[in-house]
Amino acid sequence: MKEVLRSTDPVRLSRVLDLLEAEGIAAFEMDQHMSVLEGSIGILPRRVMVADRDAFMARAILRDAGLDD
Repeated sequence: MKEVLRSTDPVRLSRVLDLLEAEGIAAFEMDQHMSVLEGSIGILPRRVMVADRDAFMARAILRDAGLDD
């Protein structure tokens, strides 16, 4: 799996996951349960992961939507 985005913004993460799903790319949000360890203050970033074969297309989609870092 490849990381295509890392963010602490839950709205941005939701938008990215929805956009990738709409394009037929399966994406997985990692580290979403780390908030239990940090006290739910949002300092630990979450990662959006996709399959290796989808990474190039996912990055292009995020870049076109202005959601890349």
